[in-house]
Amino acid sequence: MRDLARLARRDLIEAIGSFLLDNDLDVTPANLLVAHNAFSGANPRLARQITARTGTGEVTQAWLDELTEGASDTSAQAELEKLMARLETNLDAFQVQSKAASKSAQDYGSELEQHVTDLEQLQKTGQIVSSLADLAKTMLERTRKAEDEMRKSEEEAKSLRRSLERAKRDAEVDYLTGLPNRRAFEDLLEREYRDAQAAMEPLSIAFCDIDNFKAINDAHGHDSGDRVLKAIADTLAQISDDHCHVARHGGEEFVMLFRGRNPAAAAERLDQAREHLASRRLINRKTDEPFGQITFSGGVADVFGHGDARAALKAADEALFTAKQNGRNRVEIAESP
Repeated sequence: MRDLARLARRDLIEAIGSFLLDNDLDVTPANLLVAHNAFSGANPRLARQITARTGTGEVTQAWLDELTEGASDTSAQAELEKLMARLETNLDAFQVQSKAASKSAQDYGSELEQHVTDLEQLQKTGQIVSSLADLAKTMLERTRKAEDEMRKSEEEAKSLRRSLERAKRDAEVDYLTGLPNRRAFEDLLEREYRDAQAAMEPLSIAFCDIDNFKAINDAHGHDSGDRVLKAIADTLAQISDDHCHVARHGGEEFVMLFRGRNPAAAAERLDQAREHLASRRLINRKTDEPFGQITFSGGVADVFGHGDARAALKAADEALFTAKQNGRNRVEIAESP
């Protein structure tokens, strides 16, 4: 496994260097980040766009800058996630401090209340003791008020935490399809990778991409394209269970993880979903015009057959590219190194 990881890193370095040198691109942080995202498997769509551009024209700095100008959205999302993490940490600290303060106030109030009772029972101590009792009563009232305020603050903190948890869940769901998004899938992949490795179970990953999706948008409009995305998401979700997970990776791409299935078994199950979708005849509800046959292509890879999960994701994307080249509407299996 260590040798595979070392080979994967060496191949990644060679791919990044060749990309920059062959296209006469400066070695800048921005270009290195783009190359890493494309060739490490972090951004399969970017990799396909670069591959397509390499085959039809020159990859220039201007084209690369235009292609990646949306990267600021990713940075903003990352900053938002950091902010949410800091808020959650501060919320944890506040709740601990609030509980401690509330407990101290409660203990102090109980002890003070006992002293007030003791003082009131002493009838022969005179006016001084009576004044002390009145003063203690006032202090007790203030202590109880502080205790109530602490309790309210603790409830507000709990409410804020629930809102934060809802926001985190919403941040991991694709608004259009209702599927987990790319961020949620990456977290899932890490967990399933560890668990499957510990249990010595097979783990396969698949990339799916709608065939000729741009033509659907151009012919019927983006609203209709969204409905096609939803239909394909529903089709893939039907084969999802505790050992098969599906997420929208971005655009017209979907990614799936098959726990306990080798690539051949995973490809077979994905192929059944592909055939089911291809047999349907979807209609544009606004115009009553048929969309024609809607299909997708897929690529499957063995996660443990590569250096790491990211390398397997890249292999699945390359198998998807092969499926596109071989005529679309098919599923290909990546070869393990």
